[in-house]
Amino acid sequence: MELEIQEKRENPLLNRTEVHFILRHPNSPTPKRDNVREELSKVMKVPKDRVVVDHMKSSFGVHDSKGYAKIYPSKEEAMKVEREYLLKRNKLEAKPEKKKEEPKEE
Repeated sequence: MELEIQEKRENPLLNRTEVHFILRHPNSPTPKRDNVREELSKVMKVPKDRVVVDHMKSSFGVHDSKGYAKIYPSKEEAMKVEREYLLKRNKLEAKPEKKKEEPKEE
């Protein structure tokens, strides 16, 4: 798996770095989001919990995937700005505790 950064842009309003990338994965299926986050964290030299992969697209018959990711200065900053479904996909959301339902007294 080889990662190539196409474009890197600072976004001071949302306090993040936005990255467009191409991921080459010859003779293998499209990599999992978690593996892509790990690879991006190595290339950008940041911890994995600061990287949020927004989307990835693969074309039929081609072993390349194009994608878009956002890198935050801290996990807390990502939690404030990112949409909830993206936090779930990237496994960054704190899981709510399940409460046991108490039987109702009649």
